[in-house]
Amino acid sequence: MYFEIFILLLTGLFAGFLGGLLGIGGCVIMLPILYFTFNYPLPYAIGTTITAVMITATSGTIAHVRIKNIDFKTARIVGICGGIGAVIGSIIFWYIANMKWLLNLIIGIAFLYVSFRMIYEGLKRHVGKLENIKEVPGSSHIKGLIGFLVGVVTGIVGLGGGYVLVPSFIYILNSPIKIAVGTSLASFISMATVSSIFKIYQGFVSIVPAICLGIGTAIGAQIGAKIVPKIPSWIIKLIFGIIFLYISIKFII
Repeated sequence: MYFEIFILLLTGLFAGFLGGLLGIGGCVIMLPILYFTFNYPLPYAIGTTITAVMITATSGTIAHVRIKNIDFKTARIVGICGGIGAVIGSIIFWYIANMKWLLNLIIGIAFLYVSFRMIYEGLKRHVGKLENIKEVPGSSHIKGLIGFLVGVVTGIVGLGGGYVLVPSFIYILNSPIKIAVGTSLASFISMATVSSIFKIYQGFVSIVPAICLGIGTAIGAQIGAKIVPKIPSWIIKLIFGIIFLYISIKFII
């Protein structure tokens, strides 16, 4: 028991570091480890992960506030619409929780396009434009729609939303990657909270592991966020893409 708690804390620390660095909440690391290493049933892995992500996202957001990497207006719009979407996604999750093949397929496919796109741009050392702008461009309607759709997906697969929000901000709204990372973390606090509440109510959360992962990620996220300004954007994209490609293949297989 104590060894498992120690491993969960280390897992959370590593996941939090990557989450703070990439704006993904660490969920893409925690979920597959719970599923593949600790042999959690997939619905419980999803519920436990999204509960831990609440702590990760909050910790990472605080760190990004300090380095001024957050567009608060965008985060508010995306967060509100995302919270509404998470309610709908959580209801859908209740009906498909026992369909393991479908959950695996949804999670795997969710990563593929993003992973290929970011690996390509990372290898090309493409850093994008508008690196000095401190906000996410685009209309409130588009941001709201993105938030809502990501919220629905978050409610279903429990991955926090950063894996879609970051590339959406970059590729659809032409945001600087560092602002996209910070704003993503702030935006999906509401999505993670709503999804977690539903999954606790539905009985798909292991509380002690969630707390252990959350503590680890809270510490790791602070470290990861501080490193963001020191790493070129193309490196962040390449890391992001490789992680997602591996995870997507694992789930689909």
